[in-house]
Amino acid sequence: MKFAVFTDSTPEWTPEEAAKLLAGQGWQGIEWRITDQEASATPGFWAGNRATWPLTGLEDNLEAIRTVTRDAGLEFASLGGFVPPTQRDDVDRMLAATAALGAGQVRIMGLPVEKGQTYREAFAAYRGDWEWVAERARHHGVRALVELHFDSLTPSASAARRLLEGLDPQYVGVIHDIGNLVIEGWEAHSLDLLGEYLAHVHVKNCAFHLAGVESDGTLRWEPKWVPLREGRANLPELFRALAAVGYDGWVTVEDFSTAVSLPERTAANLEYLTGLAIAAGYDLG
Repeated sequence: MKFAVFTDSTPEWTPEEAAKLLAGQGWQGIEWRITDQEASATPGFWAGNRATWPLTGLEDNLEAIRTVTRDAGLEFASLGGFVPPTQRDDVDRMLAATAALGAGQVRIMGLPVEKGQTYREAFAAYRGDWEWVAERARHHGVRALVELHFDSLTPSASAARRLLEGLDPQYVGVIHDIGNLVIEGWEAHSLDLLGEYLAHVHVKNCAFHLAGVESDGTLRWEPKWVPLREGRANLPELFRALAAVGYDGWVTVEDFSTAVSLPERTAANLEYLTGLAIAAGYDLG
């Protein structure tokens, strides 16, 4: 098992700073956020994130991405793409970039049910998109990943398994994300259900907080990202489950909590997850 950080959760650092600081803390890999984003005077997770490589002109930045990563002594855990499978030209560019960098795998962004669609109509079209993605991933010799994500067509392991069933797991796979699953899609045996399609693991945590009270007295609760130790997701249980199914790949952290500074957060997360892995029986030597 190896540990990495997704740079969607390190908005204050430039790519060079992120790579150098994470390597110095002992992280083994990095998952780069690649997307065109809105400008912001203040660095944020989703706008003005300084540790982001733009999709526009990506090909011109490949050597810089490779150099920043390798010079820090880090490996590519994956590429964190934000391109949905319907944008086929950009999907193919992401797959080609993954191959050129030797990153191995890349996230293809999930899709929701659009207004005017039924779930069955949307899912059938999504399956067709992923059949195409699988063939292009085979062409490039990389693996395309779909994430278990709330408000998408694949919020659960069973939905993702249904999406990919029959496609070659060498070229398509699933990102298991326990933080997303406690919002929508939790299944007790999700890792076993995914089987050969379990390709990657994201870790974050959330808790539900009282967001308001309706005029009739109904309480409205909403999820909020919190430190890894504090949320609804049982991370010690997750690591025991990962060990039970023989998972020995990357675990990438995307911690969107802000209770402590970014350097403190990343250092503490690595210490915590390393302890969980050892307690679950992993040999990290």
